[in-house]
Amino acid sequence: MKALIHANVILPNETGDFCIKNDYAILYEETIHRILPMSLWDGTAKEVLDVKGQYVSPGFINIHVHGCGGMDTMDEDPEALPVMARIQASMGVTSFLPTTMSYDIPRIHRAFHRIRECMEHPVPGGARILGCHMEGPYISPDHRGAQAETYIRRANAADLKGFERVVKLITLAPETLPDWSFAEYCQQRGILLSIGHTSASYEQAMEAVEHHGIRHFTHLFNAMTGFHHRNPGAVGAALDTGANCELIADNIHSHPAAQRLAWHAKGGRNIILITDSMRACGMGDGPSELGGQKVFVHGELATLEDGTIAGSVLKMNRAISIFRKNTGAPLPQVIETVTKTPAEELGIYGEIGSIEEGKQADFAIFDEGLDISASIISGKVAYQYRLYPTTELFDSSIDRRLIFANDFMQQRRLV
Repeated sequence: MKALIHANVILPNETGDFCIKNDYAILYEETIHRILPMSLWDGTAKEVLDVKGQYVSPGFINIHVHGCGGMDTMDEDPEALPVMARIQASMGVTSFLPTTMSYDIPRIHRAFHRIRECMEHPVPGGARILGCHMEGPYISPDHRGAQAETYIRRANAADLKGFERVVKLITLAPETLPDWSFAEYCQQRGILLSIGHTSASYEQAMEAVEHHGIRHFTHLFNAMTGFHHRNPGAVGAALDTGANCELIADNIHSHPAAQRLAWHAKGGRNIILITDSMRACGMGDGPSELGGQKVFVHGELATLEDGTIAGSVLKMNRAISIFRKNTGAPLPQVIETVTKTPAEELGIYGEIGSIEEGKQADFAIFDEGLDISASIISGKVAYQYRLYPTTELFDSSIDRRLIFANDFMQQRRLV
């Protein structure tokens, strides 16, 4: 048995809402066995990690990430997804959806194949790959953002044949659908649909949400019709329904006030923080690439040559910190936006997304500033920065992997 001790644990209370339990121990192996106050722990464990009063939350779930560390989901390089998985773990992310872009279908299919391979053979020391978020090519040319117009096309169920268990989420513009047969095809196979990169009016978006079960909005406020008091647009529909709304909380894609308004309009529910990061994430300032287009990074701002805001360079722990500061929301509620809410939507809350007995031992360990000290995935340390085991019996193979993880981060110039 392994143990995390002296932890401020973020876990569900009697009503299911997250709260903080101070000075607790968690006993686990691949799954969680017991959660109890330190005063009740008998000291029995072969491996002990003293977190010294830091927070332990469920591992974060990132449902929208294109790339990081110089790699991208669309890269043909077989090392791209493993690199992304390891770097995601350094951000407290223990599960994620690599996200494709608008490309030709054969190339998208090759990305699906690579994602499926990593689903079936998890990356050692890396975040778990749950499947794929397909962002495009079924989008509006008028709201394509940083996506290449040449690849945009109508939704076609044939594009998904053989990959129904790989694709978990598809972003599309509902106004481009000739009918609702594609939506029905996806829903029958458990594939979630999201409104995004869209020219949809308020009425069109409301129809999709209320009558056709499309209850997710991709990066709220970005690449969609905005709110006006006489024309509420897709943003109005997102805020006027119980649909889940992604937010890129980097203060670039959405102003702090917009984040606060979304939080209050949604009643503190149905918000999912994402990074939407591209390969430049963690690589510092300078030129990069997104979907075959040149990108320039300065600080946390990434733009195309014409000045269009491109994907972000945001890290997940940074997103949580920014959103918490902007909204003043309690930390447990903010943690729900990257754990419970996405897990419930994906239908996997019975396995991950909260710290409860019987669930996977996926943990993010961090301090008050949301700096990640360690990430644990299925009971194994995937990333470690400042915490060290207190027992000599700690698995030496894991210890070597921790050293590798830190060296790996240095080699990729992660900042």
